[in-house]
Amino acid sequence: MPTDQSPPSHLTADRVERLDHFLATQLPAFSRARLQALVKSGHITLNGAPARPSVKLRVGDEVIVTEPPLEPAEVSAQDIPLSVLFEDDDLVVIDKPAGLVVHPAAGHRDGTLVNALLHHCEELSGIGGVERPGIVHRLDKETSGCLVAAKNDLTHRSLAEQFAGREVTKVYLALAAGRFRWKSGEITEPIGRHRANRQKMGVDERGKAAHTVWRVLSELPCGTLVECTLHTGRTHQIRVHLKHLGHPVLGDEIYGKRAGFTRQMLHAWKLGFTHPRTGERMNFQSLIPPDFREAGVPATLP
Repeated sequence: MPTDQSPPSHLTADRVERLDHFLATQLPAFSRARLQALVKSGHITLNGAPARPSVKLRVGDEVIVTEPPLEPAEVSAQDIPLSVLFEDDDLVVIDKPAGLVVHPAAGHRDGTLVNALLHHCEELSGIGGVERPGIVHRLDKETSGCLVAAKNDLTHRSLAEQFAGREVTKVYLALAAGRFRWKSGEITEPIGRHRANRQKMGVDERGKAAHTVWRVLSELPCGTLVECTLHTGRTHQIRVHLKHLGHPVLGDEIYGKRAGFTRQMLHAWKLGFTHPRTGERMNFQSLIPPDFREAGVPATLP
């Protein structure tokens, strides 16, 4: 993994807004926590001087972002089998199995997708920091399916901008409880942190805009197979929106019930994006996982 320091980014404010809001817009590849850490450590300056995240920018203010050299990764490479849908010098698309945590965190210091990627790839982008190299987006531990990782910073930034700009195709399969009254529809209810349980999300008028388009693919003995297309990327979006409809994802013990399943029955079926280097539109489709097949979902879907 590269350890050289990236060249500084010179940004100029074109309107009055808070520094942290400006940075989030201008540098979508960086997480909020990463930007806050860079501000706190003095690696982001305003007109040549350290600044607070809440300071108000004026038109013409110059913001310079300098990324420090990456720390040696403490995350170890582990020979964990990966199902690779596509790979080149810039990125790798993985068919993630259910149960695999994406990146190390409390309680999951190893055995993650990042550990597997460090073993599989010679290099990964450093934007995600030492614990999230290459990780542009994530799937919940129990969610299976398509996930793309970046091997260099150019690719990471481009993909992050596509995700932020809603230019990425994200289609999921969900096994939902009950029978739907309608065969298709869309949900545009905003989603925010649950007011009582901070580990959960919920429909909240004060939350962020969220848009899910759904259609029923088939009715099964256990419930209904639903195709969900995401036009935004809120945390737990499909799980919250389907619960709001009265049809929680089967096996989801946070928003519904296990109902005899060992995991939430949610699968990232299709993923599409523009290749950062070639400009080619690329589309990928994951195989129907075994537990979906066991629930009655056919191996191929229209």
